[in-house]
Amino acid sequence: METKSPVPRAILVGVQLPEVDDIAHTASLAELGRLVKTLGYEVVATVSQKRPGIDSSTVLGKGRLEELAAMTGGTGVVESVAVARKSKARERFEGAETKEPEEAVAEPGEDAGPKPEFVIVDHELSPNQARNLERATGAQVLDRTGVIVEIFHRHARSREARLQVEMARLKYVAPRLRESSAGPGRQQGAGAGESDLELDRRKVRDRLAELKEQLEEIQRDNSQRRHARRDQLRVALVGYTNAGKSSLMRALTGSEVLVADKLFATLDTTVRALHPPTNPRVLVSDTVGFIRKLPHDLVASFRSTLDEALEASLLLFVVDASDPAYESQLEVSRSVLQEIGADVIPSRLILNKIDRVAEADRDALREKHPDAILVSAKSPQDVAMLRETLIAFFEAAMVEEELVLPYAKQSLLGEVYENARVLSEEYDATGRVLKVRGLPGAIARLRSALTES
Repeated sequence: METKSPVPRAILVGVQLPEVDDIAHTASLAELGRLVKTLGYEVVATVSQKRPGIDSSTVLGKGRLEELAAMTGGTGVVESVAVARKSKARERFEGAETKEPEEAVAEPGEDAGPKPEFVIVDHELSPNQARNLERATGAQVLDRTGVIVEIFHRHARSREARLQVEMARLKYVAPRLRESSAGPGRQQGAGAGESDLELDRRKVRDRLAELKEQLEEIQRDNSQRRHARRDQLRVALVGYTNAGKSSLMRALTGSEVLVADKLFATLDTTVRALHPPTNPRVLVSDTVGFIRKLPHDLVASFRSTLDEALEASLLLFVVDASDPAYESQLEVSRSVLQEIGADVIPSRLILNKIDRVAEADRDALREKHPDAILVSAKSPQDVAMLRETLIAFFEAAMVEEELVLPYAKQSLLGEVYENARVLSEEYDATGRVLKVRGLPGAIARLRSALTES
């Protein structure tokens, strides 16, 4: 009979700084817990401390560090990796002096069951802070960035997403490389005087250069595809992770995109046409979700994915209205989009999952956000209403024009129908006379194609 692998156990660690209130601190730790559970770990405890600043050596103060170490079975002391040379007499003296405390430390954990193997810190750690915490606790230490990078690694599906995540992982790992415990040896084939650590770092640099080249090639192809869609009606769903963007995408387009109640279920941009189809058609794109303290390397790596938002005609900020922290989540989304220059694009606020919100709270939301659209992706009526809202938005920007399609260029008729709505057709000596309605840019491009010799 196959035995089931034990679930890794983790302790969450957070420092509440003076500028962070209790609600925000609690929400951040709760979110970290969800991230850790997404990795498949069990959260068994949380250690939190109010401090004027994060300790540059061990994150926590001495007392809290000892509490944490008691939970993990560590010593609570940051022991030096350097071994000092001692006389035999001093070794005998110190051994006799420390024998009792060592036994006393071991006693409390005898019947406490397995100790947590991981300490997860709700802040970005320096390599030195991570090493010190590992020495003090005896557990493996991950920071918030490391957890998010690992989740991205597990969820990446397309070649582009896998390349993006590998780049982010290498940038995260590179400064945390260290010599093996055996000491700074030499690697066969390494350059003169090159240690194992230096060789590893050079391999990382070479791999990053290779990944960057491959990614740029894919991004050039993506850029060409986006350029071909430049005059089409494009809506981008943006927002916090797990806000329901993929559910809304599926409801609006009838596509079989992945829908999962987990953080970062979607990493690849998906583009589908609005359903039932419109003329001209409206393209809807789903994008990677945002989160507090999203690592800058991941923002940079996924820049091409976020370009879908940058080149959209309309952004839909999707928010989980049932989440008490929805306002701070919305602020995070707007901040990331501002970082890539997408804050100038027209947008609408979508308060999603409204079916989970009590009627009294819905009234409060309407009063606070009078221009927001309240929807549930599970309600066909809500989805139909949102669809009509999108069509009305684009209709307001459309103009009516007359195009002449020469008889020698009838092959372009399909392109006209794809990019504009044909209101009427007539024929004269020059060709087919079409009265159309569409976006000014699309009509200008059609006119140029029809008049080229």
